[in-house]
Amino acid sequence: MIRVLLVHDGCLMRSALAALLGKESDLEVSGSSWRAAAGQARSVRPHVCVVDVECPGAVMLGTLVGPARGATGPACALLALATAARPGPLRRAFDAGALGYVSKDAGPRRLVEAIRQVAAGERFVDESLAFGFLQAAEMPLTPRELSVLRLAAEGSTIAEIARKLHLSLGTVRNYMSAITRKTGARNRVDAIRKSQHAGWV
Repeated sequence: MIRVLLVHDGCLMRSALAALLGKESDLEVSGSSWRAAAGQARSVRPHVCVVDVECPGAVMLGTLVGPARGATGPACALLALATAARPGPLRRAFDAGALGYVSKDAGPRRLVEAIRQVAAGERFVDESLAFGFLQAAEMPLTPRELSVLRLAAEGSTIAEIARKLHLSLGTVRNYMSAITRKTGARNRVDAIRKSQHAGWV
C-alpha cells in the first residue's frame, strides 16, 4: 500500500483529489493544508507527498521533506503539481528535491501513474512542463535579490527592507537596481509585476 499525503490549501480541491485518488486500491490517501502539512507528514509517514507548489503556503516546501522522513523507512518522495506558465514554483520544487512533476492540466490517470512511479523511487516529469523547466533554469535573480523583491512586493519601503535584512540603504538600492535590470523591468513596480507573474515571488 502506498501512503499518500495530498497538500493543498484549497479544502474543496484537496477533498476532491483525495476522493479521486482514494478509489485506487493500492493508495491510502490523507489530505492537509500547507499550515498543517509538516505535522501531518510526521503522523502519516507518507511514501509520497503530492503538493500544489503554487499555493501560497508552498514557500514551506523545504520543511515538508525533513519531517516526512521515517526513522527506519525511506524519505517521502515529493510530487509537485504545477503549470509551465509559472516557472518560479517549479524551481522551488526542484530546489526542494522533488522527484516528480505533474501538470495541473494532466488527467487523473497521469497523476496516479506519477504517484506509483515516484513511490518506486523513479523520476517522473510531465513533458508539458518542459518549457517551464527551461524558464526556471534561466531564473536571473539570486536568493538575496529574491528576498529583497519579496519584501518590496509586500509593500516594504527601502528603509524597512534594509532593517529587516540587516543591510544598508545603499545596498538595498543596489539590489533593487540589479533586480530591475535583470528582469528587464522599467522600474520597481514593473519588476514586482513580472516576478509575480512568473511565480518567483
